[in-house]
Amino acid sequence: MLIEFSTTNFRSFRERQTLSMVRGKLKDDDKLDTHSFPFPDKADMALLRSAAIYGANASGKSNLIRALRTMKRVVVQSAGWQRGKELPMEPYLLSTETTREPCEFEASFYANGVRFQYGFSATSERVMEEWLYAYPSGRTQSWIERAWDEGSQSYQWGRMEALKGQKKLWKDSTRDNALLLSTAVQLNCEQLQPVFDWFENTLKIVGINGFNPGFSIKSCEKGERKKEIVNFLKSADLNITDIKVKPKKISANDLPEDMPDDMKQSILQQSEAKAFVDIQIIHEGENGASVALPLQNESDGTRKLFAYAGPWLDVLKEGSVLFIDELHDNLHPLIVRMLVGLFHNSQTNPKNAQLMFTTHETSILSQEVFRRDQVWFASQEGAQGTHLTPLSDFKVRKGAEDIERYYLDGRYGAVPYLPHFYADVSVAMGN
Repeated sequence: MLIEFSTTNFRSFRERQTLSMVRGKLKDDDKLDTHSFPFPDKADMALLRSAAIYGANASGKSNLIRALRTMKRVVVQSAGWQRGKELPMEPYLLSTETTREPCEFEASFYANGVRFQYGFSATSERVMEEWLYAYPSGRTQSWIERAWDEGSQSYQWGRMEALKGQKKLWKDSTRDNALLLSTAVQLNCEQLQPVFDWFENTLKIVGINGFNPGFSIKSCEKGERKKEIVNFLKSADLNITDIKVKPKKISANDLPEDMPDDMKQSILQQSEAKAFVDIQIIHEGENGASVALPLQNESDGTRKLFAYAGPWLDVLKEGSVLFIDELHDNLHPLIVRMLVGLFHNSQTNPKNAQLMFTTHETSILSQEVFRRDQVWFASQEGAQGTHLTPLSDFKVRKGAEDIERYYLDGRYGAVPYLPHFYADVSVAMGN
């Protein structure tokens, strides 16, 4: 469960910006049971099940997901990096000051029922700071406090009494370009394992290309999972009655004619040791007859929804935290609404999975679909970089305000400014 994520000095984010999943206290509070769920350790607070991020092209909304992906990558991989390997830091480049400053990332979340606050700052050369605070019984415990001291050219370690085990070994083994969290877990620190596992397993991040269909294909090889995927596709009104999975062996005829012979031979040899399958989508044809179509012959939208089906259901089953860029791409607005709605239903989302996504799809920008604290706007504020603002910061009349129209009219910002578009294009064309 994600509470909030913040980043500073990363790509288009110059100042600290925070995406909060904490349910606000709105005067017109509604959708309390469907769109939110209580904090595990705070009965008077609640977390949201979804958040939608809007913004013009180049506003920086995708950079928020990129920042979280970078944080995850460093947590999961840095313990295995060789000394001297550069950290994947991308500071804000439109200021001579920020290019020399570290990028910073911080996430607050629940793992195994315990609330954690974890973060670090780093340059491409080294981790500058790292901190981890735990709240196992409501009181703060310091598990990691690490800061680089320029004067002594060494790390200073704070109070870390609550972290048990071979702390000296973990500290001595942590390289400049690695995190103590990652290194200690690699050296069998069980206490930090839930924090590491949250980043590696619970947090799912999907780019603009969406999901690879491989997960859904593997799921279709299992009877019960295949039935779930068929029902998922049926609910999208795709006239699909079944999915057939057939073993497939690659032959030379399946490969391009102009492919070099040695490459063909290599692929064919690999196929001998690998199990391939052919997916066929069964539709109801004329007079109730079944018609089988290869997956590759389906529309872009159907193929994309099939690729989404397995992972989407898995996220809901496991109670994962899913970030996805450009959810609307190749999907009908009603399908997008259906996908989001699965997170707002306690029956389809029993473990309180969370969905955060960027989109340009404004048809779902409605008080019928979201609470005001679930909608965020990313906008470029000149030299100050990207700013994130929730819709709840604006005065919105419940039920009476057309949020979609007001957004497109620019009342909330985060839209392209195009007053001279046609004139400028005409000049560029020499007219």
